[in-house]
Amino acid sequence: MDSNSIKLNNSWKQLLIQEFSKDYFVKLKQYLLNEKQNGQTIYPPGNKIFAAFDNTPFDKVKVVILGQDPYHGTGQANGLCFSVAPGVKQPPSLQNIFKELESDLGIKPPLNGDLTKWTHQGVLLLNATLTVRANQAGSHQNQGWEVFTDKVIGLLSSQKVNLVFILWGKYAHGKEKLIDYKNHLIIKSAHPSPFSAYSGFFGSKPFSKTNSYLISKGIIPIDFSL
Repeated sequence: MDSNSIKLNNSWKQLLIQEFSKDYFVKLKQYLLNEKQNGQTIYPPGNKIFAAFDNTPFDKVKVVILGQDPYHGTGQANGLCFSVAPGVKQPPSLQNIFKELESDLGIKPPLNGDLTKWTHQGVLLLNATLTVRANQAGSHQNQGWEVFTDKVIGLLSSQKVNLVFILWGKYAHGKEKLIDYKNHLIIKSAHPSPFSAYSGFFGSKPFSKTNSYLISKGIIPIDFSL
């Protein structure tokens, strides 16, 4: 994964090109290469690692939903946080997101867990860590991805205005310090995981809050139906 071969939407690549030659990213690339050489299966597939950026160019971003890790089960991860490939069973957190979507906006839970439609409207579905070892949650944390994605959040905060940042759970809340709250809306709640959804995620109405803010700024709202 050298800087010339990285599949990244050009609007992002222009902003992030210097990151690819920094020590932390060089070490990250070597780490991923070692994983593959050691026979480890890595998710998502290589051509999907930067899918969040490819689907949502920098100039189109309206909303950022921050996840922590890609799904680590077979065929689940598609490069978009909380999303799964078409035909893959919806994980519990995604099922709860759809329950809140129905409660909030009256949108019936879809049969398909692929959130690509959101990304094409300006929703950046960003995991803090962009890869994971198969069947080992969190296995690629603290290898450099977080430095990269923190840079992304900082660029969005500093170079754009009137974005909505949706931070679900304690880990995502830790990214609040990277965001200028005077220029953007920050929506925080518990994580949609079954372990925490009843502790403040359900009833938090993130989708209607998002669209109310966008409309108030003269920005076209998101159609969250799938």
